[in-house]
Amino acid sequence: MMKVIVSQEIKSVCPEFVGACVEAEVVNTPYSEELWKEIEALGNKFREELTTESLKEMTSIAATRRVYKACGKDPSRYRPASEALIRRVLQGKELYQRDTLVDLINLASIAFGYSIGGFDADKFVGDTLTLGIGREGEPYEGIGRGLINIHGLPVYRDAQGGVGTPTSDNERTKMMLATTHLLVLINGYDGDERRVCQNAEYIQELLRKYCQSDGGTYFVYRT
Repeated sequence: MMKVIVSQEIKSVCPEFVGACVEAEVVNTPYSEELWKEIEALGNKFREELTTESLKEMTSIAATRRVYKACGKDPSRYRPASEALIRRVLQGKELYQRDTLVDLINLASIAFGYSIGGFDADKFVGDTLTLGIGREGEPYEGIGRGLINIHGLPVYRDAQGGVGTPTSDNERTKMMLATTHLLVLINGYDGDERRVCQNAEYIQELLRKYCQSDGGTYFVYRT
């Protein structure tokens, strides 16, 4: 099982941070019709309850935006992934369909508003992930985005370098159809451990339903 460390850098800007790490053996597929029915149902519910302005008041999203500002990053220019996904839903745009694992993580992120990283755990270098803050000029290739400037973004690093930020995960460790060893990181910058655990358990439930998994295990980590 991977170890996750929260650095002093993060503690200084978000002492209440709490995260959860889910690790599971999975079977990925190109598409799940039943999963997309869940995604569409949640989208319809959100369009009835939220606007692109009230979205920013969700505690999970508001807290992530505050941490971006504290780290020196503009959250409107480098939107947290959860906010970007929900905004897309509220604007009536279709979510990008990738594969069952990616779609499942997107659903879990939309449902709770936390930015969630999903990774092929077999691609990590070493056995420890450390959550810190991106440095000036630090190389980072976002999935489908090319090189991005992560200076001032919260970033998880393995022994080789950055693997995940709340805006975009890294190409090097991304999930693919062949992924069988999944690791998921839930970022609770609002410090709500109960809700972070609910999100982790929701992901386990989705993995059991759609990825021929027993749901794996999860643990909580904090500053």
